[in-house]
Amino acid sequence: MSTALEWFKSSYSGDEGGQCLEVAYAWRKSSYSDNENPACLEVAVSPHAIHIRDSKNSPEGGPTFTVSPEAWAAFTAYAVAAR
Repeated sequence: MSTALEWFKSSYSGDEGGQCLEVAYAWRKSSYSDNENPACLEVAVSPHAIHIRDSKNSPEGGPTFTVSPEAWAAFTAYAVAAR
């Protein structure tokens, strides 16, 4: 499991400095990922969004895909049922 945090500034922070808030997501990697099968997705969960990225792009801060918690629940339910 990945314990790396990805920090970003609040959208309310301006270029003039001052007080701002930084927030971090904790990215988690699938338990099916290991040295023999390192290619997998990483997921960061927040109350209103699920962020998904390819594990091989994570050190470089590659692109992410964001969905609602409801869409993620529907996707994972479908994936489990399709196994």
